[in-house]
Amino acid sequence: MELGYLIRGMVIGFSIAAPVGPIGVLCVQRTLNHGSFYGFVSGLGAATADGCYGFIAAFSLTAALGILSGIRIWFSLIGGLYLLYLGIKAFRSVPESRKNSTKSSGWISAYLSTCVLTLTNPMTIFSFAAIFAGFGIGNANQSYLSSSLLVVGVIIGSAIWWLLLSSAAGVLRHKFTTHYLRWVNRISGLVIMGFGGYVLFGMIA
Repeated sequence: MELGYLIRGMVIGFSIAAPVGPIGVLCVQRTLNHGSFYGFVSGLGAATADGCYGFIAAFSLTAALGILSGIRIWFSLIGGLYLLYLGIKAFRSVPESRKNSTKSSGWISAYLSTCVLTLTNPMTIFSFAAIFAGFGIGNANQSYLSSSLLVVGVIIGSAIWWLLLSSAAGVLRHKFTTHYLRWVNRISGLVIMGFGGYVLFGMIA
Protein backbone atom coordinates (compact mmCIF):
# COMPACT_ATOMS: atom_id res chain seq x y z
CA MET A 1 0.00 0.00 0.00
CA GLU A 2 1.42 3.36 -1.08
CA LEU A 3 0.35 5.12 2.12
CA GLY A 4 2.67 2.79 4.01
CA TYR A 5 5.66 4.51 2.40
CA LEU A 6 4.48 7.87 3.72
CA ILE A 7 4.22 6.45 7.25
CA ARG A 8 7.62 4.75 7.02
CA GLY A 9 9.11 7.99 5.78
CA MET A 10 7.66 9.84 8.76
CA VAL A 11 9.12 7.29 11.17
CA ILE A 12 12.53 7.54 9.49
CA GLY A 13 12.49 11.35 9.39
CA PHE A 14 11.54 11.55 13.06
CA SER A 15 14.22 9.00 14.01
CA ILE A 16 16.95 10.82 12.09
CA ALA A 17 16.06 14.21 13.58
CA ALA A 18 15.49 13.16 17.19
CA PRO A 19 19.04 12.38 18.44
CA VAL A 20 20.57 15.31 20.32
CA GLY A 21 23.08 17.23 18.22
CA PRO A 22 24.13 20.77 17.30
CA ILE A 23 20.85 21.46 15.46
CA GLY A 24 18.86 20.49 18.54
CA VAL A 25 20.97 22.74 20.74
CA LEU A 26 20.53 25.59 18.26
CA CYS A 27 16.79 25.04 18.11
CA VAL A 28 16.41 25.18 21.89
CA GLN A 29 18.72 28.18 22.24
CA ARG A 30 16.89 30.14 19.56
CA THR A 31 13.49 29.22 20.97
CA LEU A 32 14.44 30.44 24.45
CA ASN A 33 15.75 33.70 22.98
CA HIS A 34 13.24 34.45 20.23
CA GLY A 35 10.21 32.21 20.70
CA SER A 36 8.82 28.87 19.53
CA PHE A 37 8.20 29.93 15.93
CA TYR A 38 11.82 31.01 15.47
CA GLY A 39 13.03 27.69 16.85
CA PHE A 40 10.58 25.75 14.67
CA VAL A 41 11.71 27.59 11.54
CA SER A 42 15.28 26.68 12.45
CA GLY A 43 14.20 23.04 12.64
CA LEU A 44 12.46 23.28 9.27
CA GLY A 45 15.83 24.08 7.71
CA ALA A 46 17.13 20.75 8.96
CA ALA A 47 13.93 19.00 7.82
CA THR A 48 14.42 20.38 4.31
CA ALA A 49 17.98 19.08 4.20
CA ASP A 50 16.77 15.71 5.50
CA GLY A 51 14.29 15.66 2.64
CA CYS A 52 17.05 16.34 0.10
CA TYR A 53 19.18 13.48 1.41
CA GLY A 54 16.11 11.28 1.72
CA PHE A 55 15.43 11.95 -1.95
CA ILE A 56 18.92 10.78 -2.91
CA ALA A 57 18.58 7.61 -0.85
CA ALA A 58 14.98 6.86 -1.88
CA PHE A 59 15.70 7.15 -5.59
CA SER A 60 18.93 5.13 -5.29
CA LEU A 61 21.09 7.85 -6.82
CA THR A 62 24.32 5.92 -6.45
CA ALA A 63 26.27 8.48 -8.51
CA ALA A 64 25.36 11.21 -6.02
CA LEU A 65 26.39 8.93 -3.15
CA GLY A 66 29.76 8.38 -4.80
CA ILE A 67 30.30 12.11 -5.26
CA LEU A 68 29.36 12.85 -1.65
CA SER A 69 31.69 10.13 -0.42
CA GLY A 70 34.52 11.55 -2.50
CA ILE A 71 34.23 15.08 -1.15
CA ARG A 72 33.32 14.09 2.37
CA ILE A 73 36.41 15.74 3.84
CA TRP A 74 35.39 19.09 2.35
CA PHE A 75 31.89 18.75 3.75
CA SER A 76 33.40 18.04 7.17
CA LEU A 77 35.69 21.06 6.92
CA ILE A 78 32.88 23.42 5.94
CA GLY A 79 30.49 21.95 8.49
CA GLY A 80 33.04 22.05 11.31
CA LEU A 81 34.02 25.65 10.64
CA TYR A 82 30.39 26.67 10.30
CA LEU A 83 29.60 25.05 13.64
CA LEU A 84 32.41 27.03 15.24
CA TYR A 85 31.00 30.22 13.72
CA LEU A 86 27.47 29.48 14.95
CA GLY A 87 28.82 28.53 18.37
CA ILE A 88 30.73 31.79 18.71
CA LYS A 89 27.67 33.71 17.50
CA ALA A 90 25.44 31.97 20.06
CA PHE A 91 27.99 32.52 22.84
CA ARG A 92 28.20 36.25 22.14
CA SER A 93 24.49 36.82 21.45
CA VAL A 94 22.63 39.19 23.77
CA PRO A 95 19.09 38.22 24.84
CA GLU A 96 16.49 40.48 23.24
CA SER A 97 13.62 42.15 25.02
CA ARG A 98 10.48 40.02 25.19
CA LYS A 99 8.64 42.85 23.46
CA ASN A 100 10.89 42.77 20.42
CA SER A 101 9.52 40.68 17.56
CA THR A 102 11.86 38.80 15.28
CA LYS A 103 11.88 40.15 11.74
CA SER A 104 11.11 37.89 8.80
CA SER A 105 14.71 38.28 7.62
CA GLY A 106 15.79 36.68 10.91
CA TRP A 107 13.53 33.71 10.26
CA ILE A 108 15.05 33.26 6.81
CA SER A 109 18.54 33.36 8.27
CA ALA A 110 17.56 30.83 10.94
CA TYR A 111 16.10 28.51 8.30
CA LEU A 112 19.06 28.74 5.92
CA SER A 113 21.69 28.31 8.64
CA THR A 114 20.34 24.94 9.83
CA CYS A 115 19.63 23.81 6.27
CA VAL A 116 23.24 24.47 5.25
CA LEU A 117 24.56 22.93 8.46
CA THR A 118 22.61 19.70 7.90
CA LEU A 119 23.59 19.55 4.22
CA THR A 120 27.28 19.79 5.14
CA ASN A 121 26.99 16.69 7.31
CA PRO A 122 27.64 13.79 4.88
CA MET A 123 26.81 11.25 7.58
CA THR A 124 23.16 12.19 7.17
CA ILE A 125 22.94 10.73 3.68
CA PHE A 126 24.73 7.56 4.72
CA SER A 127 22.36 7.21 7.68
CA PHE A 128 19.43 7.44 5.30
CA ALA A 129 21.00 4.94 2.92
CA ALA A 130 21.60 2.45 5.74
CA ILE A 131 18.09 2.83 7.17
CA PHE A 132 16.46 2.57 3.75
CA ALA A 133 18.43 -0.59 3.05
CA GLY A 134 17.26 -2.03 6.35
CA PHE A 135 13.65 -1.27 5.42
CA GLY A 136 14.15 -2.71 1.95
CA ILE A 137 13.51 0.70 0.42
CA GLY A 138 15.12 2.17 -2.64
CA ASN A 139 15.13 -0.91 -4.88
CA ALA A 140 14.61 -0.82 -8.60
CA ASN A 141 11.02 -2.15 -8.33
CA GLN A 142 9.90 0.77 -6.22
CA SER A 143 7.59 3.20 -8.04
CA TYR A 144 8.19 6.93 -8.32
CA LEU A 145 5.02 7.54 -6.30
CA SER A 146 6.27 5.32 -3.46
CA SER A 147 9.66 7.06 -3.41
CA SER A 148 8.02 10.50 -3.51
CA LEU A 149 5.69 9.65 -0.63
CA LEU A 150 8.69 8.37 1.29
CA VAL A 151 10.54 11.66 0.88
CA VAL A 152 7.46 13.67 1.86
CA GLY A 153 7.11 11.45 4.92
CA VAL A 154 10.74 12.09 5.89
CA ILE A 155 10.17 15.86 5.78
CA ILE A 156 6.92 15.60 7.78
CA GLY A 157 8.46 13.28 10.38
CA SER A 158 11.47 15.53 10.83
CA ALA A 159 9.25 18.63 11.03
CA ILE A 160 7.09 16.97 13.70
CA TRP A 161 10.16 16.44 15.89
CA TRP A 162 11.23 20.09 15.53
CA LEU A 163 7.70 21.25 16.29
CA LEU A 164 7.64 19.16 19.47
CA LEU A 165 11.10 20.32 20.56
CA SER A 166 10.49 24.02 19.89
CA SER A 167 7.06 23.86 21.57
CA ALA A 168 8.52 22.19 24.67
CA ALA A 169 11.32 24.77 24.86
CA GLY A 170 8.78 27.55 24.30
CA VAL A 171 6.82 26.47 27.37
CA LEU A 172 9.94 27.03 29.47
CA ARG A 173 10.90 30.29 27.77
CA HIS A 174 9.09 32.68 30.09
CA LYS A 175 10.70 31.08 33.13
CA PHE A 176 14.12 32.33 32.00
CA THR A 177 15.16 35.83 32.95
CA THR A 178 17.63 37.83 30.87
CA HIS A 179 20.40 36.79 33.24
CA TYR A 180 19.69 33.10 32.74
CA LEU A 181 19.31 33.53 28.99
CA ARG A 182 22.84 34.90 28.85
CA TRP A 183 24.06 31.68 30.46
CA VAL A 184 21.93 29.61 28.08
CA ASN A 185 23.60 31.40 25.16
CA ARG A 186 27.08 30.87 26.57
CA ILE A 187 26.58 27.20 27.37
CA SER A 188 24.87 26.55 24.02
CA GLY A 189 27.68 28.33 22.23
CA LEU A 190 30.31 26.22 23.98
CA VAL A 191 28.42 23.00 23.19
CA ILE A 192 28.04 23.92 19.52
CA MET A 193 31.72 24.88 19.30
CA GLY A 194 32.48 21.51 20.88
CA PHE A 195 30.59 19.76 18.10
CA GLY A 196 32.52 21.82 15.55
CA GLY A 197 35.84 20.93 17.14
CA TYR A 198 34.84 17.26 17.19
CA VAL A 199 34.05 17.33 13.48
CA LEU A 200 37.35 19.03 12.62
CA PHE A 201 39.35 16.73 14.91
CA GLY A 202 37.74 13.74 13.22
CA MET A 203 39.28 14.86 9.93
CA ILE A 204 42.83 14.46 11.23
CA ALA A 205 42.34 11.64 13.73
